[in-house]
Amino acid sequence: MRARSAIGIVGRVFVSCGLLLLLFVVYQLWGTGLIEGRHQTTLRREFTVELHHVRATETTIASATRPTVPEDPHPPSSATVPPAEGQPVGVIQIPKIGVDVVAVEGTSESDLSLGPGFYFGSPLPGQRGNAAIAGHRTTYGGPFFSLNKLDNGDAIYVTTLEGIYHFVVTQMLVVDPTDVAVVAPTSFAELTLTTCDPPFSASERLVVHARLVGLVAPPPPSTPAKTGGTGKGTTTITRRVTSQVVDLAGGSGGWLSAVWWGLGCLAFGLFVWLVARRRRRSWPIYLGSIPVLLVLLFFFFQGISPIVPASF
Repeated sequence: MRARSAIGIVGRVFVSCGLLLLLFVVYQLWGTGLIEGRHQTTLRREFTVELHHVRATETTIASATRPTVPEDPHPPSSATVPPAEGQPVGVIQIPKIGVDVVAVEGTSESDLSLGPGFYFGSPLPGQRGNAAIAGHRTTYGGPFFSLNKLDNGDAIYVTTLEGIYHFVVTQMLVVDPTDVAVVAPTSFAELTLTTCDPPFSASERLVVHARLVGLVAPPPPSTPAKTGGTGKGTTTITRRVTSQVVDLAGGSGGWLSAVWWGLGCLAFGLFVWLVARRRRRSWPIYLGSIPVLLVLLFFFFQGISPIVPASF
């Protein structure tokens, strides 16, 4: 009897673990997309407001201080102080594969859950150098899922506060996650997109290089440069300083959130079990607890997703 009881307990543990893994896969493939979609709506609204504000402010300043000598219609783009981590930087559009997504600053797992992220130290698109962006292939909306379908010559458009820049694909390759040469600085304006490869795996990285063709829409009229300023509508002379990228995997999250939500799930499960034991018919208790447990598991999976070995 003891052996049969032990086997029964082990069996229930394995079934529970299997159900948890299945629910986690469902969360990774669909739940993360819901999170990314909600964040993208907020980021697009923030970026649109900032873009309109900059355009209106700089146009007003330029009109009030109209130069007597014609300026270069396409002056070199002034580098700006990068936004805070997780804040919108620009909009990436790739017509061939239907990509239209807001990119943020940073490549940690929390940053990439919002959308594609700029590697720290990367110049802004349109500036001289290698503007490198990482994005998920299958989770969190999979913004770069179809990146492998691009061919040389395909168009990529990036909208920043400086203007709309047109790039064309020049090279595609698959590299090891430690091959940081693909995001190394360049002497010309280049755009590099990286994502996991193959789909549903993080063993390698698919890399797309694209070269700047020109401006679709010119930047707003230049304003006097101000050192140290970061207010809206101003331009600074501080450049993004290119820093060394350790690898192409991006940063990971912390354990604290996952631990707390995991303890919450265990506590709720224990509470439901104790209540059900005191009732003659326990199945209504278990059935009624499912919605609450699913909500707790959603937040638990949200906490554990950034720290699993591969979040594609």
